[in-house]
Amino acid sequence: MKIELFDTTLRDGTQGEAINLSVQDKLQITERLDDFGIDIIEGGWPASNPRDEDYFRRVRKLKLQHAKICAFGSTARYPDKVKEDPNIQGLLKSETPVISIFGKTWRFHSKVSLGLTDDENEALIHNSVMVLREQGRRVIFDAEHFFDGYKDDPGFALRMIDAAGKAGADMLVLCDTNGGSLPDEVTEILAAVKKTVSIPLGIHAHNDGGVGVANSIAAVAQGAVHVQGTINGVGERCGNANLCSVIPNLKLKMGHDFNTDIQLNKISSLSYFVYEVMNIVPDNRAPFVGTAAFTHKGGIHVSSILKDRRMYEHIDPKLVGNQQHVVVSDLSGQSNIRYKAKQLGLELPNDKEFSKNFVQYIKSLEYEGFQFDGAEASFELLLLAELNEYEPFFKVTYGKSNVLFDEKSQKYAEAVLKVKVGDEIEHTAADGNGPVNALDKALRKALKRFFPDIKEAHLVDYKVRVLGENDGTAARVRVLVESSDGDNTWSTVGVSEDIIEASLQALSDSLNYKILKDTQRGRIAMSG
Repeated sequence: MKIELFDTTLRDGTQGEAINLSVQDKLQITERLDDFGIDIIEGGWPASNPRDEDYFRRVRKLKLQHAKICAFGSTARYPDKVKEDPNIQGLLKSETPVISIFGKTWRFHSKVSLGLTDDENEALIHNSVMVLREQGRRVIFDAEHFFDGYKDDPGFALRMIDAAGKAGADMLVLCDTNGGSLPDEVTEILAAVKKTVSIPLGIHAHNDGGVGVANSIAAVAQGAVHVQGTINGVGERCGNANLCSVIPNLKLKMGHDFNTDIQLNKISSLSYFVYEVMNIVPDNRAPFVGTAAFTHKGGIHVSSILKDRRMYEHIDPKLVGNQQHVVVSDLSGQSNIRYKAKQLGLELPNDKEFSKNFVQYIKSLEYEGFQFDGAEASFELLLLAELNEYEPFFKVTYGKSNVLFDEKSQKYAEAVLKVKVGDEIEHTAADGNGPVNALDKALRKALKRFFPDIKEAHLVDYKVRVLGENDGTAARVRVLVESSDGDNTWSTVGVSEDIIEASLQALSDSLNYKILKDTQRGRIAMSG
């Protein structure tokens, strides 16, 4: 059984809190969804805002390979005035080959919200679908609040989707709009509906109960051939069913095919792309696509996956464009160290004593507050130093930081450093936007004569974590710094009771790592 994939990231997804997409953003996501293999892309509600109307005008110019664009809207407001209804007209003017239209299938809504009798609501659904079908559009009827409506009054809910079916709807999508149904309820209700209708059924699940993905899978298991959802599960309230989980489960676990050759190995990059465009921090723990989805930390786990990854991985991460990852921490064993060394292309001594000693060294550092599962560049430098294959390219022999403010809240930060490179000492000063920025600028200023390429490196992220909060202002702090040179990104760590010293440790590791990698690639030679 082939499943039709309907993406509503650009419509239902944008109803999520703090999500706002420009027309250009929506067009970019449209192209990526098409490349991935989505069948239908719901682009927005043309009658609701000018931005969506502009999207539907501009999306016609895209040369999509497979996906069909769909406009979304509601049934008309009055049963006897459907053709002139602004919403219906807006849907038709969008000129999309597919239209998804929702109607009330819970009497509570039709009666209280719209003030309609059962007959009026039925006529509204029938006439709205019929007008759109008469114009040659494929019509997908979203039965809004269907599961709640069915639980309240099965006869009413079935009567409403029957009206859509008789009017020519091509697909009846049963919606768990409030997201409160459970998988067993979805299974039971869908089985009952299948006995009364001959039109293909679909599922539209929300995640308010945390089972949006499970409900979608349950519906397909019961015969639904059309699944709606969003990339990364974005959407109103708790979001929609996450297609980044639904699709791999349907394909890899249930053996279903889709209408197109889905590029499943692109789903992780698609997930990350949508996060980036939406300016949302990615969910590292997201199933299948998160960076932690195939990450191993415990020593026993790592020892096992080195023998056979299936011991602690439910699928091959490459199938979804992800990768296996091992982190080093105070939970690590010798297997973690050897795995990371192999990953870094480093050859460790054959005797187990080295790995054992280095594991204990790492554990002692983590006990002091260091964290290497989020600072792998610092870990690599430590390992290389233990192998006598690295020593720092520079050393800060003196440092001073001043922060001045006045009663007008005007601030001034300055850092003064003495940095030793080889036999030379560079004495520099720099001001900045706060003490850490001034420190960063002073350090770069001191090093640029010796290592000109460090100008390519820049700070991407800076995080401070207070360790042992009960110690108040005397507590240790951990600073994590993420840096990039445009081609590569790396993270380093520093720990101290002094935030400036911790920052200097992390910044020094970051620049040492950049210099090391450039030296290994033969890009630079120390000058001066």
